[in-house]
Amino acid sequence: MLRRTLLASSLAPPALAQSWAPTRPIRMIVPFVAGGSTDVAARIIAEQMSERLGQPVIVENRGGSGGNIGGEMVARATPDGHTLLMGVTGLLSTNAHIYRNMSFSPARDLAPVGMAYTSDMVIVVPPSLPVRDLAEFVALAKARPGALSFGSSGHGASTHTAAELFRLAAGIELLHVPYRGSGGALADLMSGTIQMMLVQIAATVGAVREQRLRALAATGPQRHPLMPDVPTLAEQGYPQATATSWGAVMTTTGVPPAAIARLSEALQGALVAPIVIQRMTSAGVDPQASTPAELAAFLQAESDKWGRVVREARITVE
Repeated sequence: MLRRTLLASSLAPPALAQSWAPTRPIRMIVPFVAGGSTDVAARIIAEQMSERLGQPVIVENRGGSGGNIGGEMVARATPDGHTLLMGVTGLLSTNAHIYRNMSFSPARDLAPVGMAYTSDMVIVVPPSLPVRDLAEFVALAKARPGALSFGSSGHGASTHTAAELFRLAAGIELLHVPYRGSGGALADLMSGTIQMMLVQIAATVGAVREQRLRALAATGPQRHPLMPDVPTLAEQGYPQATATSWGAVMTTTGVPPAAIARLSEALQGALVAPIVIQRMTSAGVDPQASTPAELAAFLQAESDKWGRVVREARITVE
């Protein structure tokens, strides 16, 4: 069973879905380098979608510019249903508010196929920082405005915007240090070069268990099975800072409704396969299905939410 349901799910209408079938291999663009949680989830899902569609679904990594390079490839593709995008929170709901010169519009040029996964995050600090819990971290930050820094995987990434959401809720000043991916940021965090990071739980489980990092708060709506002893932000007085990163499958605007229905049916079928649930949860992401219409409504709500954070935190990228 899924750990939680953000969106209700129902399969695409069978008659519409069965009126289209792919005629050649399908490309699924992952707009980041290989190896991250988005890439891992995409490959697990693509394998199962291939079986349901009767054609290979081939994952291609096209990273850069906060996901915009890969996103533009799909936005400019021929709208025939043979090009997919594994989009994420930043690319689909935040980048349009941050990048002043985006060459495409995710809302206009990409069409929803269905939700793919959610991934809760956690606030972690190095053991060398003299705080034992979130309240002590907030108190230290208020006593030393702007002296503490937090790392992220890049401007506009969920590791950046979710941290800004918490910062605004807590009323503290922190210095943002962007990295090219979470790996370098986590290494600097463990060494004490930076003092805090808000990152996907799966990326920190080992370090927390080995006491190389200290977990202060989970950001999801409830405690996560990988860190059941870590209280949520809501439990600690910051319900307005609840945040979950996520992935969703998109295609090119203009793809025929029958193709979208068939692709969505294959995606939703893949997400309830026991092997997919097992492999994805082991990788630290929770399968999450939706219809295209449900995803469209969710994307609008997320864009509104993160747009407010971008404006209030004054986040910009030239």
